[in-house]
Amino acid sequence: MKKTTIAFLSLLLILAVSACSSDTGSSDDSNQSNNTETVELTFSVWGNEHHVAMYEELLEEFYEDHPHIKVNIESYPHADYQQKMSVLAAGQELPDVGWVAERMVPQFVENGILRDVTEITEDPEFDFEDFYPSTLELWQHDGKLLGFPFSTPPMIMYFNKTIFDEAGVKTPNEHAEEGTWTWEQFEETAKAISSGEGANRIYGANLWIDWTNFATVLSHTWSAGGEIFNEDMTEFKWNSPEGIETFKMLQRMMFEDKSHVPPGENIPFETGRVGMFTFMYSYIANVRGIDDFEWDIAPLPSGPEGTAPLLGQAGLVAFEGSEHPEAAMELLKFLASKKGIQAQSQFFVPPRQSVLESDEFVNVPNNPPRESIERALLNEMDNGRIYPLHKDWTQIESIIVSGFDELFSQSATPEEILQKMENEINPILQK
Repeated sequence: MKKTTIAFLSLLLILAVSACSSDTGSSDDSNQSNNTETVELTFSVWGNEHHVAMYEELLEEFYEDHPHIKVNIESYPHADYQQKMSVLAAGQELPDVGWVAERMVPQFVENGILRDVTEITEDPEFDFEDFYPSTLELWQHDGKLLGFPFSTPPMIMYFNKTIFDEAGVKTPNEHAEEGTWTWEQFEETAKAISSGEGANRIYGANLWIDWTNFATVLSHTWSAGGEIFNEDMTEFKWNSPEGIETFKMLQRMMFEDKSHVPPGENIPFETGRVGMFTFMYSYIANVRGIDDFEWDIAPLPSGPEGTAPLLGQAGLVAFEGSEHPEAAMELLKFLASKKGIQAQSQFFVPPRQSVLESDEFVNVPNNPPRESIERALLNEMDNGRIYPLHKDWTQIESIIVSGFDELFSQSATPEEILQKMENEINPILQK
């Protein structure tokens, strides 16, 4: 009888613990669904005030279905962004969701700070099939999807049509229509439209958004049949006849013709003192408000191998370590949805087919003409080249930037600069 009583009491104890556990689980689910406490998320970008304003307006729709989530947008300079994220990762203070550029992906993947977001693709309403497959390759690693692209633009050329009209020179689009828009013609055109002296100097071209960003000049080498690296990124290939000619073109334009904005000087396209400026479509946010002169966009010049614009990619990711992972995934899913990509297409070339082909993308107020957008963007998507990717890219890029510093200071020849780059970069690639 004593043994029976003990067994009975033990059974009661087990049932009580089980009931307790069950009640706790139900209570947690209920608390989570009925929780009225505000959850704060951080969303990091490197955009300007126009991009931030766009997101703040877009998020008002997100809040309608997620009233207990508050999103704080933090913007950092593009040049500092990768280092900033690395510092935040070390301190376990990463944002919940953020932008990531293609050049950052290898390091962030190696560091394990990008969350697997494959589960979002399983939601039928998200319509994952709407994404162009080619835009997803950068974000697919070991069977996981680590982000969604929101911008996939080929590099384009902005040009001051008023300067061209006043100089009586054919525009890039006129040359493109005639099949004569080459890098040689670009150099001649830049020289032809340059004029004035000192603070009133009109420069024919500027290939830099800032003096540490050499992205545009890669297209000059590629279009001539040259390469920066070999296919598997184990050998530096820019020290070649094609690479040397790229550096010599810059040398001529900056120091002989004086048709290019001088090294170190900041003369934005919006000032009206630059005839041609190359950068991504996202820069159009700065250009749409110009009313002092007429402007338009055109494709980059071509070389013997055709056009080879840098195909920039930026994606939306969820960072590991979020205190509110479910809320972060909801935010990411909204930003990468059709509605989110449509809103972002004000500034970025969209990766969703339904958005790229929409009138809403083309007919944004103060946009260039449809034919210019088709020529510079849509027709160039298949010609784009992805930015070089390597886990030690920051170190490699620093060496390349130092080489350009030597070119800008005229302290070494193009041949000497590229040989030095090769000597310093190859050991990094081959280690």
